[in-house]
Amino acid sequence: MKKIIRIGFILLLLAFFAGGTAYYFIYWPNTQVKDKGIIYIQKGDSFETVLATLQSKGYVENVYTLRKVADWKKYPAYIKSGRYRIQNGMSNNALVNLLRSGNQEAVNFTFHNVRTFQQLAGLVSHQLEMDSLTFLQTVQNPEISRELGFSQENFKAMFIPNTYQLYWNITPRDFVYKMAGEYKKFWNTARREKAAQAGLSPEEVIILASIVEEETVKPEEYPIIAGVYINRLKKDIPLAACPTLKYAWGDFTLQRILTKHTEIDSPYNTYKYLGLPPGPVRLPSIPVIDAVLNYQKHDYLFFCAKSDFSGGHHFSKTLRQHNQYARQYHEALNRKRIYQ
Repeated sequence: MKKIIRIGFILLLLAFFAGGTAYYFIYWPNTQVKDKGIIYIQKGDSFETVLATLQSKGYVENVYTLRKVADWKKYPAYIKSGRYRIQNGMSNNALVNLLRSGNQEAVNFTFHNVRTFQQLAGLVSHQLEMDSLTFLQTVQNPEISRELGFSQENFKAMFIPNTYQLYWNITPRDFVYKMAGEYKKFWNTARREKAAQAGLSPEEVIILASIVEEETVKPEEYPIIAGVYINRLKKDIPLAACPTLKYAWGDFTLQRILTKHTEIDSPYNTYKYLGLPPGPVRLPSIPVIDAVLNYQKHDYLFFCAKSDFSGGHHFSKTLRQHNQYARQYHEALNRKRIYQ
């Protein structure tokens, strides 16, 4: 009888020990996080690479137990790339479940002050796990732009500068379709009605806004300049917009537009061709887009930079008045020896 009790006691101890060991391996807190706890797992990373990343940041206290739990849950065969947030005090079970599920934390992706897809590609590759060349190949694919209702020339209009929540390992194609969804949300009923009242499509509003944003550093002038260009469009007067010439020449450093610049044969030469150019010369910000939609109604047909180089402009109703301001500005350029 005593022997049976002794054996039972030993078995109980073994069971208790086994249960305690299992609990320690699986459920005992095993992470120590003193910062934001962010790790990045690249495509193709091995389990050893993931472990090395966790160790290098000092997030795991007992690597041996984590390795065992990962093996039990077959995590090495289900590694998913992404941006993950490790919480302080996570158990091995919780940590492996997080990484195995691919339940990553989104990135706040921001882009502003962008003129070309090449510049956007640089921002994308810097903030996301995306190759800039693959991104460019995607946005320059005419089948994708056509599928989304754009021409290759005006496709940039779909990318509204803002901050968006994206997964770090989003694919270029998914990124483009995410922007398409955001574009549709941006162009709500109120904005579309205002565009129609101005006689413009949403894409045309963005093209015009891209020109307006290049024209001035003063936000209070946005709706006034937009009004000038809309007046010219309605009267079939060439826009004669310097930013479109700079875009056509591929040189936004030009400080002075000369006659030779206006002779370039390009659909972006708004000195030569009536109407708007085929696409935006930059990705205009939301305040400028809304300024175009809420353009100021006036009789101005011309504007010219002030000769004090303050960044402001003189607005004129007549060519004679405009030429006076233009002469003052050109004389100021000459004094500063700015000839191109």
